[in-house]
Amino acid sequence: MHENRLVTGLAGAFALMTAVLAVGAIFAPPLLIPALLFAAVTYFIYYQASGRLLNRVYRSVEQQAATGSDPGRGGFGAGPREEWTPPREEQRRRARQRVRGRRQRVRQEARQRRGRSGQPRQSGPTPREASQVLGVSPDADEGTVKRAYRERIKEVHPDADGGDEEAFKRVQAAYEVLTD
Repeated sequence: MHENRLVTGLAGAFALMTAVLAVGAIFAPPLLIPALLFAAVTYFIYYQASGRLLNRVYRSVEQQAATGSDPGRGGFGAGPREEWTPPREEQRRRARQRVRGRRQRVRQEARQRRGRSGQPRQSGPTPREASQVLGVSPDADEGTVKRAYRERIKEVHPDADGGDEEAFKRVQAAYEVLTD
């Protein structure tokens, strides 16, 4: 429960109430007693939320196990028996693994979008083939590509005289490749 936003927020709320009561204690001294109580509660909640309480408990367990304060006792309370990492370090390790995995997925998705993944690219012409289909240079700007597309699409549209459906699809695919 350490480093929990809810518990940290609760500590902040108690701190605010402490401050209000402390200011009120200037005008009404009996308010100093609840202000001190709220201050103590704030401290203990923050001590828990920051993880310091948990670390203190684990340190004392490790020290007890290292000194072997009661070697004949064994059983419950004997301390850790194998290698272990405190929960806070374990949480950090898991968080790093999640971030690392997320980064790898994002990179892999980006490579797939660019067609660099080892998998075959989606069907369609390459940029060089697309520029040949539209009759423009490979480094033509978008306006030139758009004009060439409109002219070619009028020539090959299936509803036009002498139109060809396959050529129409090739022109559309070429335009999509060059405008992405």
